[in-house]
Amino acid sequence: MKQFFKYLIIFFLCVVSLQQLNAQQQNVERRAESPLFEVRGSIRESDTYKPISKVNIEVNGGAYAVTGEDGNFRIKVRTGDELIIRHKDFETVYYTIKDDQRITVQVRPVVETIQTDSKYKKSVKSFNSMIDSASVYLKKDAEKSIQFVTDALSQSTSVKQSGEAYEMLADINMYWKQYDLAVSNYRISLQNDSSNEVKLKLAKAYELNKNYQESIDVYKGIKSSELSNWQLTSLHEGLGDTYVAIKKYDLAIETYKKGLAVAQKHLIAPKVTDLNSKIAQAYNASGKTDKAKNYFENSLNLASKENKTRALKEKITVADFQNTNMGYVDEIELRKEALKDIEDIEKDSVIDNESALTSQKQNYKIGNAYFMQKDYANAIPYLQKSISEASKKEDLIVQKDATRKLSDVYYDAGDYQKALLAYQEYTEVVDQLYIKKEQELSQAARFNRNIAEKQNRILSLENDRQLSQSQYQLTTERNKSQQLIIYSLIGGLLLLLVTAYFMYKYIKQQRLANNLLALKSLRSQMNPHFIFNALNSVNSFIASNDERTANKYLSDFSQLMRAVLENSDEDFIPLSKEIELLELYAKLEHFRFKDKFDYDITVDKSINIEEFQIPPMLLQPYIENAVWHGLRYKTEKGQLSINIAKKSEDEITITIADDGIGRARSKALKTENQKKQNSKGMGNIKKRVAILNEMYKDKVDVFVDDFQATEDSGTKVVVTLKKD
Repeated sequence: MKQFFKYLIIFFLCVVSLQQLNAQQQNVERRAESPLFEVRGSIRESDTYKPISKVNIEVNGGAYAVTGEDGNFRIKVRTGDELIIRHKDFETVYYTIKDDQRITVQVRPVVETIQTDSKYKKSVKSFNSMIDSASVYLKKDAEKSIQFVTDALSQSTSVKQSGEAYEMLADINMYWKQYDLAVSNYRISLQNDSSNEVKLKLAKAYELNKNYQESIDVYKGIKSSELSNWQLTSLHEGLGDTYVAIKKYDLAIETYKKGLAVAQKHLIAPKVTDLNSKIAQAYNASGKTDKAKNYFENSLNLASKENKTRALKEKITVADFQNTNMGYVDEIELRKEALKDIEDIEKDSVIDNESALTSQKQNYKIGNAYFMQKDYANAIPYLQKSISEASKKEDLIVQKDATRKLSDVYYDAGDYQKALLAYQEYTEVVDQLYIKKEQELSQAARFNRNIAEKQNRILSLENDRQLSQSQYQLTTERNKSQQLIIYSLIGGLLLLLVTAYFMYKYIKQQRLANNLLALKSLRSQMNPHFIFNALNSVNSFIASNDERTANKYLSDFSQLMRAVLENSDEDFIPLSKEIELLELYAKLEHFRFKDKFDYDITVDKSINIEEFQIPPMLLQPYIENAVWHGLRYKTEKGQLSINIAKKSEDEITITIADDGIGRARSKALKTENQKKQNSKGMGNIKKRVAILNEMYKDKVDVFVDDFQATEDSGTKVVVTLKKD
């Protein structure tokens, strides 16, 4: 009998042990199926609430993190995971994850620390409490969540805390799809506290806000060597998403594969599944369906080993792939499996109508797949079921699409009466959907307006807080530094004025020197040009064996050259000298082209030419142009007139007019080299006039126009000269 009881007790203990093992196994499986999320926490001393840096945080399963100088950490976990918290100054702590709320672990160090101010401890606790509350309400009530962030900012005592608060605010914006605000707040967060995690979030926000180039720049600007394995995988995944958005599928696939290699190497199972799926989608989008199919098979197998929700998502993704490639049989099979999974998931949770995982959407897509195969008998019940479920769940979009599709099925099947009734139901649903959309748009506008107001209030409060801090610091230091600042400003102002005065004088002198140098350079260019043309004339006389004429021409030419060289260093010469030079030059040109033109120089007797000054060699190029490019091409003998007339008491006009062939015809006759030479000569004159006017306050003005409205239009140059 005793032996019997002994075996009975042993049997009972075995059964209990097996039940416990089974329960533990189920817990492990449940944890494996639960989604990963990021939890934030901080490690602090229990007495002083002072942060402890370089604390080792480890999760059963391999994830690892370490606290920063502020005692804070972030780590990827699942509900039920156990954190192992180790540090040389306190005993190891074990903490079980219950939800995604912020963790604050207080430890008693082995080594006693100096007591810190209790006000600091209270402030840190209050700030963390506000951030935790904002996180709790993030998905439930955006306005309340933002209010907690506002309160947290009022408790902020450091730039790190401000950075964390703005990060939380941006997280709220991201969840509620206000991507422009998310971008702004992530950027403010980074200005307060640079963090690779926030940089990754900012890059994603840029992508969702369609700032694709900014997204790529942020991703590429992050140093890979500073990232954890999870973050490095996320970087490649996010960058690949951005390339997909701009349809650079080859770059996207290459980037996804880099992320997949990291995920596979470090056994990051969720990312392995996601990246296989995304590579498949990128291949499909680029038209490489065979490669896409292989990766979809991988992702489907991998997802089946994860939780039911992830497996369901992948089935639907692959079903969509089959649909786009007309694999309707495989699509229907996958969606029917998905319907069974949806039933299991809906027992424990509610699936939002926005999700792709709703049963009404899957029934609709099954019906559509049957319709594409012209299997109307099977299409109708699935579409009817979709309409029924959509009606119960108030999913008007699916109800609309399914009703319209049902009408098409009846029509193609030849049942026109039912097709008409279904279409009438469709129009009724469209009307309901229109009203609902109007209401949603109104609510969205009101929601966005409220969020924008709160955002502005936060920025205003933050600016006020910073201003108050600045004013406080200024007030405490003003008594000691006010006089020093005033004297420094006065001294600096005096120094600035003296410096400005000397700089002004230097710049003025430098400009004058530059102008004089430019004038000298331009004059040096004019003289060789003139000498070259004159020597060409002498050469032509010698070539024609007319030595006597050449000697006479050289005699007059040398007289002219002496006068030109004597005046070459002057900015201005008396007008009387310029007239003498013009008479001598016109005589030389007429000597060569006697049969081409006559000339006359007239000076108004009322003008006292000794009172006027003119830049040397200013008029000669115009006379040269008149002879060489106008008069010498005339078929008949032309006339060159140089007239100096009085315009006012302080101004005279010098008119050089010819009845040659005109500028347009002359230009047409020129060679490319002649055009270049003439353009250079006229350009030099313009530059000289501009420099002289700058130095002497608009002393000279030059106007060029046609002389007359005939076939030989000629050219008229009017130079206006002011008295000194």
